[in-house]
Amino acid sequence: MKSKRILAMSETIQYAPRLKRIGLIVPSSNTNVEPDCMMLCPPGVTIHSSRSGGYDVETIPDSAEMRRFVRQSVDKNCKDLMDARVDVIAYGCTSATLSDGPEFDSAFCRRLMDLTGRPAVTTAGALVEAIQHIGASKVAFTSPYVKALSAESVKYLKDSNIDVVTEVVFDRELNSLEQNALTPQDAYEMALKADHPDAQAIVVSCTDYRALEAIPAIEAFLKKPVITSNQALMFVCLKRLNIPYGNLIEGGRLFTGQVGQTSTR
Repeated sequence: MKSKRILAMSETIQYAPRLKRIGLIVPSSNTNVEPDCMMLCPPGVTIHSSRSGGYDVETIPDSAEMRRFVRQSVDKNCKDLMDARVDVIAYGCTSATLSDGPEFDSAFCRRLMDLTGRPAVTTAGALVEAIQHIGASKVAFTSPYVKALSAESVKYLKDSNIDVVTEVVFDRELNSLEQNALTPQDAYEMALKADHPDAQAIVVSCTDYRALEAIPAIEAFLKKPVITSNQALMFVCLKRLNIPYGNLIEGGRLFTGQVGQTSTR
């Protein structure tokens, strides 16, 4: 006679609570922002994405493309994310909102809040907030952007009262698919190339650039904090949610709190 396992009605299932939900708007070709954000999720925080397309992934994403991309409607993205009752909206593209400066970025962030009734964070705004958090006023900047878009990024930081003492981009122009195929080794080497004696921190921009995993190695070698787009985005989202961001070494000094240990070599 076969025995049957009977689940007692009094048995209690142990499970971890899910406390907060981050709603992430992601460019359709971006394959790095979600994995990076998940790496920095404390227990109880979950990521829920809505993708935004309408651009040619095989063309070079220049300033004009970014301006056109960000001005397309995000109404559906916001509605879809609110169907999931998310607690904060994160816009997962850095260059799209920084191209027109801090005022445009702030206005865009307010629009996300108006559409959802939730706190909202843009990656460009998060970069500035993270840099300010570590107390840096002079930074080295690197990204996989074309030169014109990199120059607009530098201007955005300068307009936010952050001095960029050096700027380094790749020797060749990369389309969206080529950008997201770059490795943490690429990010590491470009960060070291961008370093400058006057730089108090290294800024690595672009949410579709696999730079997060290189942070510990860059910081160990340069003895300076590193701020990347996805790291900054998650840091600010967790702040908005009042969630302790803990001691995640993947998040570098920004997350561990060792922000005052800048040095020049």
